[in-house]
Amino acid sequence: MDVKWEQPPLSGGGYVHVDTTYWGHNWGVLLAIDSSTGNVLYLAFVQHETVGDYCSAIESIESRGYCIKGIVIDGMRSLFREFSGFLVQMCHFHMVSIIRRYLTKNPRLKAARELKRIVFTLTDTDKCTFEKEYAQWKTDYSSTINRRSVSKRTGSSHYTHKKLRTAMHSVDFYLPYLFTFQREECAGMPNTNNKLEGTFTDLKKNLNLHSGLSLENRKRFIRGFFLAWNEI
Repeated sequence: MDVKWEQPPLSGGGYVHVDTTYWGHNWGVLLAIDSSTGNVLYLAFVQHETVGDYCSAIESIESRGYCIKGIVIDGMRSLFREFSGFLVQMCHFHMVSIIRRYLTKNPRLKAARELKRIVFTLTDTDKCTFEKEYAQWKTDYSSTINRRSVSKRTGSSHYTHKKLRTAMHSVDFYLPYLFTFQREECAGMPNTNNKLEGTFTDLKKNLNLHSGLSLENRKRFIRGFFLAWNEI
């Protein structure tokens, strides 16, 4: 972690969006915001995001008086274990993006097309319906999922549709966190990090207008941008 910027003591509480965006490959901004107001709760400049960076953000927010009701995150698997003491929601936008990346936009395999269709219903369905459809998909396409091929070169066998299985395993891992927002005690919890993504978009648009800034001046600009953002 490079330099962090923290606000003074905080009050109140709510749901927290936390994520990192990058410029190039060697530096980025880890940001945490309040889901209802969009206020910045924590900011740090990082070279490569780590679990420790996210833990520092959450610890800082809590230590300054903010009561975290739940956290919306984008898929770094180790964070779900690290934040097991909180109510955690997996961002639906990122879940869809993960599946699209493995299955492509136009999968040829029928089983892949059907899995993609099911995952793409996330924002319009409920936990019970989604889990029922997903379980049925596993049953209907079990022969495709478990099909194996033999390598002509080595003679060893392997799963034929590896990317389909990888997509399935991703759904399996995130499934317990996909519908946290629908729990009775989580009223008002967002199911995506879209508000945070919008914040990053606004930041990058403003930075692009000052593309000639040095790295240090870009960092100063970002600090000033979010100070002004909170005042607004």
